[in-house]
Amino acid sequence: MSGELQVDGIHVERAGSGPPVLLLHGIGGAADSFAPQIPVFAARHAVLAWDAPGYARSADPDGPPGMSGYAALAAALLAGLGPAHVVGVSWGGVIATRLALEFPGSVRSLVLADSTRGSGRTAATRAGMLARPAALERDGATTFAAQRAPKLLSPSAPADLVRRVTDTMAASIRLPGYGYAAASMAETAHDRALALVAVPTLVVCGRQDTVTGVPESAVIAAAVPGARFHVIENAGHLANAEQPATFNGLVEDFWKALP
Repeated sequence: MSGELQVDGIHVERAGSGPPVLLLHGIGGAADSFAPQIPVFAARHAVLAWDAPGYARSADPDGPPGMSGYAALAAALLAGLGPAHVVGVSWGGVIATRLALEFPGSVRSLVLADSTRGSGRTAATRAGMLARPAALERDGATTFAAQRAPKLLSPSAPADLVRRVTDTMAASIRLPGYGYAAASMAETAHDRALALVAVPTLVVCGRQDTVTGVPESAVIAAAVPGARFHVIENAGHLANAEQPATFNGLVEDFWKALP
């Protein structure tokens, strides 16, 4: 299985065969953000990577899905495939968490990469997230991406990677989709809910992540029962892009160790 798929207006990249894997990108990304992961994971798995609703090649949703709505749409993609290994980066990790909480039969395991409990935990983080769509509307996607994307990587990230991340963001984000994503983060605080996650979980974070940060990932790992935690050196917020060999190895070893 390989190629592209459209499911109710959602664009999905798919590759490989075997147990299903669902890849959920961050708030500034798209399916293309997982270019270093898709061919590796597809060697043994059926990999699905979406452009979230309102992003890149996916249609705009009729209204704000909310965090539970994004989780429901992700569950619909997995219908009939059996429980999937779900890998979520940043915002994608928050969606993945909600998916495991509300659709536990859809999830075999979780990988939460450089993620968060949500931006609704404090007034400051909520306001900061809700301010982003106005900045996108004011500046346009190209300028917005040029300002934000370099902050997703460590200072030592190669220039070509910074360009790729910037170009992916500029090509993927637009309104209203980005605004809906920001609103879903602003409404979410998974603090107490993490204790209810009942699937094997791996939490990973780049050592130089200044967006969500190692302390936030450590809190998540401590709150999810039995979660494993690993910090990836020489990587920022997009550890999967900056240190793909290390990231991929950690994820595949985690999957292999599952009963």
